[in-house]
Amino acid sequence: MKLFKQSLSAAALVLAASGAQAQSYPAKPIVLVNPYAAGGPADLVARSLAKELGTELGQQVVVENKAGGGATIGAAYVARAEADGYTLLFGTAAAHIVTPLIQPTPYDGIKDFTFIALAANQPNLLVVNPSVKANTAKELIELARSNPGKLNYGSSGTGTSPHLGGELIKQQARIEMAHIPYGGAAPAITDLVAGRLQVGVMNLSGELPFVKAGKLRALAYASKTRSPLLPDVPTFAEAGLGGAESASWYTVAAPKGTPVAVVNKLNAALNAVARKAEYRKLMEAQGTELATLSPEETTRFVVDDAQRTKDLIKSANLKLE
Repeated sequence: MKLFKQSLSAAALVLAASGAQAQSYPAKPIVLVNPYAAGGPADLVARSLAKELGTELGQQVVVENKAGGGATIGAAYVARAEADGYTLLFGTAAAHIVTPLIQPTPYDGIKDFTFIALAANQPNLLVVNPSVKANTAKELIELARSNPGKLNYGSSGTGTSPHLGGELIKQQARIEMAHIPYGGAAPAITDLVAGRLQVGVMNLSGELPFVKAGKLRALAYASKTRSPLLPDVPTFAEAGLGGAESASWYTVAAPKGTPVAVVNKLNAALNAVARKAEYRKLMEAQGTELATLSPEETTRFVVDDAQRTKDLIKSANLKLE
């Protein structure tokens, strides 16, 4: 009985300390690590989110870009950080699931993190440089089949949603294209616009300005419905690529062991941001979908996607590049 009472007392002290920490949190700026290059789709969302989150919390939220390694450099940095809520990860499927499945990483993509909220979801868009003689997805497929392995497509890195999206297209259309991975969407799109890349499978938000300017040609949108931002661009299903739909999701995660009270405070603030009319309007203009999940629901979302991704990696025979 004495031991039981001591255990209860210890638990009460932990809860009290956690509650006190949450009340004073945040007492200094928070760092939101983006594991991709500055200027890409992830960076645009991360910086918009950081600004609004800082307003909600009454403390500055600073975005730090730590790109490379299929998003593992930034993820590893956060996994090693102190679990106090001041170092967060703008996480993706690449950081948490794909790269840890296809190469050794210094962290476990799920077990070493506490998932706080689902921040955004961005479907991909299939585009080509205007020099490519294909005005539709069907024409691109025919061109690839007549020139096996001669077309290349770029992505924001090995294991990213755009990379998997490209592999899905190759599977679905039964074509061969060389994959060129970059350290983020921004440098990939730069080369795509310059003609050093021929095909792109990346988030709509990063490619949209160049499509509007006529510097890239949009062939198909990787969602179940057309984007209101590009109403004349068919969905993958309409373009004959049904089953190859793909999107990038972004979570906010903290190192494992972050106090529950701090996690809940961050979750409440992040969901409050997602409900803001002006913020929603801004995200929708970038082709971004928002959600308001609890930490438990966010964790379940990631775990479920991990299982689906394992199956995809196996069927696509995905290799480290």
